[in-house]
Amino acid sequence: MPEGHTLHRLARRHQRRFGRAPVLVSSPQGRFADGAAAVDGRVFRKASAWGKHLFHHYDGGHVVHVHLGLYGTFTEWPVPDDGAAPAPVGQVRMRMLGTGVGTDLRGPTVCEVIAEPEIAEVVARLGPDPLRADADPALAWRRIGKSRRSIGALLMDQAVMAGVGNVYRSELLFRHRIDPFRPGTAITVDEFDAMWRDLVALMNVGVRRGKIVVVEPEHDRGAPSYRPGRPRTYVYRRAGEPCRVCRTPVRTTELEGRNLFWCPACQGGRL
Repeated sequence: MPEGHTLHRLARRHQRRFGRAPVLVSSPQGRFADGAAAVDGRVFRKASAWGKHLFHHYDGGHVVHVHLGLYGTFTEWPVPDDGAAPAPVGQVRMRMLGTGVGTDLRGPTVCEVIAEPEIAEVVARLGPDPLRADADPALAWRRIGKSRRSIGALLMDQAVMAGVGNVYRSELLFRHRIDPFRPGTAITVDEFDAMWRDLVALMNVGVRRGKIVVVEPEHDRGAPSYRPGRPRTYVYRRAGEPCRVCRTPVRTTELEGRNLFWCPACQGGRL
């Protein structure tokens, strides 16, 4: 599932591509036909993101709310001089056609039109987003510091912190040598502050570069997990391979329905 940096990057791209101009919106698949008709031809005012949620704001107070889920993706294509759009390929939920560029959305978990005030209802279910300037980390700390759930589970809870997915969760805990099974009540405020600052920095790099970058240069030793389709990581998807720091085999288990990766020597936890 795309993590928060991907949605913020999409928001910036869509702002550049479509912002402050009318956009033709359709639903070749048909499942978003009524929503597309509500915004078709309206001026695209801006795009914004909160965690894993993307919002397209149109004149008239209409907002297209998108959550990509596991399979959602946007693909972009140039509009030829004659303005003729290519035939849709696959199940295109939403097609946007602007000046010189178009984009197709396939497979999202959510694609709906809501009113501007309803954004607050979506956001009310989410924790602070490390990529937003208005984020209040104290909200996340209060939820973590009072919970006996494991920190590994809490970091993935979008109501605690919005935008963190499995890669950032596993990598952040490794970078701070924190046992992923420790309860939130056992995390100190200094540990949380350090993790929050690191997460803000890491996710901003992700927005700029379009990929997750977490491995420090001194630990970048060309491990065998460097294969196409895999992120360059310390522990994520490296089960059984040697830790980049101590060479202990990386472990994995399921935690609240998601795979967790950690180094039992550097971080402690279950052996």
